[in-house]
Amino acid sequence: MDKIVISLGGSVIVPGDNDDVFLKHFAEMIAPLCEQYQIYLVCGGGKIARYYINVGRGLELSEPELDDMGIMVTRMNANLVIHALGSLAVDTVATDILEAHHLSQRGKVVVMGGTVPGHTTDAVAAMLAKEVKAVRIINGTSVDGAYTADPKKDPNAERFSRMTHTQLYALVNVGIHGAGPSNVFDRLGAQIARENQMDIYIVDGRDLDDLKNAIEGRPVKGTVVSD
Repeated sequence: MDKIVISLGGSVIVPGDNDDVFLKHFAEMIAPLCEQYQIYLVCGGGKIARYYINVGRGLELSEPELDDMGIMVTRMNANLVIHALGSLAVDTVATDILEAHHLSQRGKVVVMGGTVPGHTTDAVAAMLAKEVKAVRIINGTSVDGAYTADPKKDPNAERFSRMTHTQLYALVNVGIHGAGPSNVFDRLGAQIARENQMDIYIVDGRDLDDLKNAIEGRPVKGTVVSD
């Protein structure tokens, strides 16, 4: 059974736009795939995490303390997704990579959030994919692929349909320094995927048809990262 790791952004799970309806439809989409694939789902924190982090930063909390708050939000989102999936999910939020691997059950989705300060959920997804030997990583995000710049801010941003791991790493590495997109995929996650030759599909997480195609390894409207 092929193993798939999905990194689902908090901006996809709880953007405040009929989130309950989306999660019900997400569960309906995932259900028939659970017999074909062992699916692992890593949940991000989104704007709720950013809110707490921004308030905490104003209170002069340390970066690890801010990360801890963000991790708590990702696990709250993971718990929400578990409830949405119902019997399709393992009913425990995994707190680290090894626990997620240990919780694997045929026909059940393993759900987790963040793990430790300093690691984004994209990086966690890449680490988990390496641990379980996943065939690909799906990045369900708030945009419909990887762009040369943030398409929400730059109308001239160009979307990639395909790119190499080296190109993705160069793109997100530039973003770390403030020039270019910083939310396409995490730099550490891109590095792990490159070193282990794991394909990444970057798609609009709320486009359930494209998300399904990505899980199945079919052509997508988003971006495929592969060498």
